[in-house]
Amino acid sequence: MAVVLAIYLVLVGQRAVMFVLTGEPIAVVIGVTLIALPLVGAWALARELWFGVRTEQLVERMDREGELPPDDLPKRTSGRPEREAADADFGRWKSAVEQDETSWRAWFRLGLAYDASGDRRRARAALRSAVRLEAAERRAAR
Repeated sequence: MAVVLAIYLVLVGQRAVMFVLTGEPIAVVIGVTLIALPLVGAWALARELWFGVRTEQLVERMDREGELPPDDLPKRTSGRPEREAADADFGRWKSAVEQDETSWRAWFRLGLAYDASGDRRRARAALRSAVRLEAAERRAAR
């Protein structure tokens, strides 16, 4: 999807330049607007790719440290955790964050729990918090 989006952004950017180069006032306005859209799209794509890189780095770090939660929830045939089991397991990860809101590891585990429960929006928010807190921890350690 990232490659398709990148191709789309390039094509829209080319059309935008063509509109601007016509010199027609309305076409110039359309072109300038179309230039802004690929810039915003490129920024969003870069942000999401960086988020993926950072979360993968945190998974690897937690795995090395033996800090990843066990993957022992019962699974559906699709491989996703059963919702009821994930919801029942959710409370302990939420309480860990409530006990220490500055722990990136607790936020990361909460993100995994949200994902297992099927709440992708909250999972991403919790993982973003984990990435932000871990980066702050690394800066403070320097």
